[in-house]
Amino acid sequence: MANPENIKELKKLIEEILERMSFSDFNLDVREETDANGESLVFNVVTKEADLLIGQYGANLRALQHIIRAMARRRVEEKIHFSVDVNDYRREKVGSLEELARAMARQASDEKRAIVLRPMSAYERRIIHLTLSQDEKVKTESLGEGEERKVVIKPMGEVEAD
Repeated sequence: MANPENIKELKKLIEEILERMSFSDFNLDVREETDANGESLVFNVVTKEADLLIGQYGANLRALQHIIRAMARRRVEEKIHFSVDVNDYRREKVGSLEELARAMARQASDEKRAIVLRPMSAYERRIIHLTLSQDEKVKTESLGEGEERKVVIKPMGEVEAD
């Protein structure tokens, strides 16, 4: 667990950034979570103005987190693994991606054919890969370039995607 003083400093930094962005009606909750990378902190912004902070498909939230992490490196010596969320958007997104991964794995296995998912960000693809990494009935791989990169879920023994 990170030093409580450093957590307090990160919370203060996030609050300052949001206030400079003219957000004033928000609460900032901090929780500890265990994810694929191990233990980490989640700073969850609770606000009625979530749409502006999240942006289309979470683009603004990813950018905000990038800026906050860069500024945090200058303020806090300790390397703290943390993420920024807004109204639990990421948490819900991860849950729905895990659910999608399991459903598509069942479909690939039942139909004995590869299933190609929609293009996804690196973060989303990683969730799919990690969710299915222990499933012995399927294997996953990423295909494509840039914003068109997508996950293919193949039943074991299958070589080519449809």
